[in-house]
Order: sequence, then structure tokens, then C-alpha cells
Amino acid sequence: MRIGVIGIQGNVSEHVDALKRALFERNEQAEIVTIKHKGQVPTCDALVLPGGESTTLGKLLVKEGISDEIKAMHAAGMPIMGTCAGLILLAKEGDEQVRKTHQHLLGLMDIHVNRNAFGRQRESFETKIDLFFLETPYNAVFIRAPAITYAGKDVKVLGTLDNMIVAAEQGNLLALAFHPELTSDSRIHQYFLDKVFR
Repeated sequence: MRIGVIGIQGNVSEHVDALKRALFERNEQAEIVTIKHKGQVPTCDALVLPGGESTTLGKLLVKEGISDEIKAMHAAGMPIMGTCAGLILLAKEGDEQVRKTHQHLLGLMDIHVNRNAFGRQRESFETKIDLFFLETPYNAVFIRAPAITYAGKDVKVLGTLDNMIVAAEQGNLLALAFHPELTSDSRIHQYFLDKVFR
């Protein structure tokens, strides 16, 4: 089993560490690799799109030839988790700011996003949120976070904050507006691993 973390930009090492911790806690093994070049994505069984700067990340995915590989592997059923900027990249459609910056979107998930839904009011904050698949609240870290403004009929809403969708899934896709890699609570990475080892 091999899990790739897109390593071009963003919270790469944090996701690698979080995945290793989650694997250790569930007593399972997988190789965690950082992906920087074309040809690496097809060697993986699952993928993480980390937070970072979504416009830059999108451009680099296209430039490195990784974008088309992600789309092909998604079509083949690969589990993919996108956090913050990764959520934006998974979306089919973005807000005016996304369009204005010619943001590249993978368009894999039937969601629309507001790129800076929480950013202008509060640059970053932590708050407890209820997630559909967890028994107790999760302490979520939001950093200039996006939000999902529309979810299609095949999208399952997993959590909201201030009446905005901040966690959702569609098939093997998991999209989060916050940063689970920045906490010691591994339950979200565990939930993703459930998809990987299914």
C-alpha cells in the first residue's frame, strides 16, 4: 500500500507525519511518499492534496503534468483527500475570486467553493465542530479557509460551521476546509485510511 502526498507546496511534512501516526495507531502499514513529478501518482493507492496557496498549487500541478494523472487515477477509484487549498482544487466550480485568478480546478467533486469564506473576517482560528462520522467534536484549525457553497446530490455533507459546509465527501473523495494535519487528533486521517484499506 502506498499513499502519496502532493509535495509541490503547502503542509506536506505535516500530512506525512499525520498519516504515519494514524497508521501506527491502527497497527497498519503503508509507504508514504511525497509527489513532485509526473509519473509518481499512478504508483500510489491513495492521494492527499494538502493546504497551501491554491492558485500556485493548481498551476504547478498542470506544469508538472500531475493534474491529468490525478484525474485518471480518480476515475479508476483512487481515494483522494483534499484539505483547504486541496478542497478548492477538487471542486467543479469556484467563486469570482477563483475565476479572476484563473485558478486551475481538477473538477472531480460536484461542489462549488468560496475561496476565502473565513479569511477576510478572521485570518486563522480554532474551533470545535461536529462531524458526521465522529462521536465527539473535532478541534478544527482554519487558516484563511474556504467553504463549500453548493453540494450536488451525490455529495454527502459531513460538517458545517456558521451555516457553511466545511467537510464533505463524494465516493472516494474527502474534502475539508480546515487542516487536520495541524492537530494531534488523528481521527480524520483514520477516516481517510478507512477508504484506503476498504
